[in-house]
Amino acid sequence: MTTLHFSGFPRVGAFRELKFAQEKYWRKEAGEQELLDVAKGLREKNWKHQAAAAADFVAVADFTFYDHILDLQVATGAIPARFGFDSQNLTLEQYFQLARGNKDQFAIEMTKWFDTNYHYLVPEFHADTEFKANAAHYVQQLQEAKALGLNAKPTIVGPLTFLWVGKEKGQAAFNRLDLLPKLLPVYVDILTALAEAGAEWIQIDEPALAVDLPQEWLDAYETAYAALSQADAKILLSTYFGSVAAHAGRLKNLPVDGIHIDLVRAPEQLDAFVDYGKVLSAGVIDGRNIWRANLEQVLAVLEPLKAKLGERLWISSSCSLLHTPYDLSVEEKLKADKPDLYSWLAFTLQKTDELRVLKTALNQGREAVAADLAASRAAAGSRAASTEIHRADVAERLADLPADADRRKSPFAERIKAQQAWLNLPALPTTTIGSFPQTTEIRQARAAFKKGELSAADYEAAMKKEIALVVEEQEKLDIDVLVHGEAERNDMVEYFGELLSGFAFTQYGWVQSYGSRCVKPPIIFGDVSRPNAMTVAWSTYAQSLTKRPMKGMLTGPVTILQWSFVRNDIPRATVCKQIALALNDEVLDLEKAGIKVIQIDEPAIREGLPLKRADWDAYLAWASEAFRLSSTGCEDSTQIHTHMCYSEFNDILPAIAAMDADVITIETSRSDMELLTAFGDFKYPNDIGPGVYDIHSPRVPTEAEIEHLLRKAAEVVPVERLWVNPDCGLKTRGWKETVEQLQAMMNVTRKLRQEWAN
Repeated sequence: MTTLHFSGFPRVGAFRELKFAQEKYWRKEAGEQELLDVAKGLREKNWKHQAAAAADFVAVADFTFYDHILDLQVATGAIPARFGFDSQNLTLEQYFQLARGNKDQFAIEMTKWFDTNYHYLVPEFHADTEFKANAAHYVQQLQEAKALGLNAKPTIVGPLTFLWVGKEKGQAAFNRLDLLPKLLPVYVDILTALAEAGAEWIQIDEPALAVDLPQEWLDAYETAYAALSQADAKILLSTYFGSVAAHAGRLKNLPVDGIHIDLVRAPEQLDAFVDYGKVLSAGVIDGRNIWRANLEQVLAVLEPLKAKLGERLWISSSCSLLHTPYDLSVEEKLKADKPDLYSWLAFTLQKTDELRVLKTALNQGREAVAADLAASRAAAGSRAASTEIHRADVAERLADLPADADRRKSPFAERIKAQQAWLNLPALPTTTIGSFPQTTEIRQARAAFKKGELSAADYEAAMKKEIALVVEEQEKLDIDVLVHGEAERNDMVEYFGELLSGFAFTQYGWVQSYGSRCVKPPIIFGDVSRPNAMTVAWSTYAQSLTKRPMKGMLTGPVTILQWSFVRNDIPRATVCKQIALALNDEVLDLEKAGIKVIQIDEPAIREGLPLKRADWDAYLAWASEAFRLSSTGCEDSTQIHTHMCYSEFNDILPAIAAMDADVITIETSRSDMELLTAFGDFKYPNDIGPGVYDIHSPRVPTEAEIEHLLRKAAEVVPVERLWVNPDCGLKTRGWKETVEQLQAMMNVTRKLRQEWAN
């Protein structure tokens, strides 16, 4: 019989129940027990859904109150020593302080999990880091599932990936791989605790195998898994996000009991593993996108594999279903408005059912699920024949672009003179990244407008009132280049997708970005164009309220692409360039309306990199071209900004420079300006605004902290090219802390302007 197992499920609940319970707890409106009860209920629902899909193993240890890598830091005793917490007796309040910071310590740095849109908290490793096992969180989940009568498989990230995704900290230079001998006994203790609690199988995730690991890291797998095999449990070594075929020989010789491979991202790697003599888990349902699988095509792969492997064949999703929305069946509006599109989709619960169908077909024959296979076949045929997807005018516009369509009229050295002539900004010009607090009043007005309870005129008046407040506060703070605050925007991608053709939206399609932050990605199902202006009216209204320059705010083409669920029937590069041309229409309309500073945010450029370096150049070429296409045709005097966050830039700086933005703002405060060093070493040619405080924490930075960061920045970037700004947008913050944070930023800026002018 073929075994069906799960690697992970969405944590936040079908309706973001965990998010609301977390935030209620953080506001001290609920006690710890209420939060614990909500979490337990969500775990049980997840397990019951998996069991209903005939899972032989439900996933445990995947649930977290904030981040699974933070949980692993706790489980291994590797929480940052600077907090002064005891990992063996960590309270829930202290756990959240690690993630969110406190009055004494900034939060653990956050970055993207490989090439997904999920953020994890980066482990801080020191040469003298000591590890100590604390498996209580994992064991508790295992015991809860067993109490429900379920067969459970704990899933934890493996030791080499854990070290790989961390950072070396401290004064002394060292290689964090050198910590492996100290870390392995702690992993053995964790696995032993799980085995003693009844785990027959334990899944150990090593997605780092899908990147270009140095040879010494690859060689360490033999040592690592020889040690882990001491635990009295069977180990399923899980890889995903790319091909590991190059390491097949090494992996097949490891002392593990099974291997999981991602056959969605890398179907070609199957040939390298078909002769594996142990359990082979085939990840055949996409854990990262929302398109319904063609189950007959999947079975065409699995049936020969079943004939060869017999009971050694396991099936699962390609990776954890964490990255997909919870349940398509609640999307009644989408079903009514776009029934064909609805029939092409599968969210987490639908994917569990697809796996049930596959398991049944493999074990009982296709006739046992004939109706399910017919429905899958009909959906695939409907999508292939749809006339909603392709538009000749969009294709022709892209095909007819001249060779130099993506180039500005003059080089930066000439453009910046034209921009400075009219901007007339002081040294260390100040700005913000775009958004201001999304207050309860804003959210209530937007919700009422969407429900038809508020007229369009009343909604516009409400938003204009919020914009006026934002402009007034920025003028009081004496910020140089203002923003309108984005009160009208629910999300930096969803807002634009709602106004572009080729996009569709869900009501409840939330996925976790980090902690309690959830996003509702648009679905790009067809060719993209811009029917009407999207931001011009809001920006021109804001400009009418002030004589200071107003910055128009757009989300860039690569970020819209990366933060959406993207159609998989044409190349992603083509989709991205379609979006770029749609945005270019908006940029030129802003320019005509007198908005001559325009920010095109691209926080997702780095995360879009393929995991294999051999594929980087092609991606960076079309990503940079798409960004340039979005501002093509602008006058030299129009200043184009971009913003990037959560990224290591060292290895892609030539591509960032090739984007040719006049000003780039970047997230740097959590890394203590470490990220800026690469720009200095590279001699980045254009203006830079390194973030001087962390907006993801409610704490107000001291002026000394901001001054420290600005002085460090000035050691790397010439003062005449240095801007001052927060790390990111301010929508998640409250007004009081926002004003206090920005006031501290401005106080330091004025001090250093005076000092450096002399």
